[in-house]
Amino acid sequence: MDVLNCVNAIPNDVFTLREVYAFADQLQAKYVDNQNIKPKIRQQLQFLRDKGFIEFLGRGEYRKKL
Repeated sequence: MDVLNCVNAIPNDVFTLREVYAFADQLQAKYVDNQNIKPKIRQQLQFLRDKGFIEFLGRGEYRKKL
């Protein structure tokens, strides 16, 4: 849910992986034991895609569906 909250904090419906990575420090502070924050962000974006929350457009771009 944390990555979904980050996605929802982005004002545009179409957003980039780079924009989500801007929240990496915030997520790292919350999950201090996770040394792989960026791979976890990508994994969670895939999960959100599979559950229909976002659509992967290609080349690091996504679209919010809800």
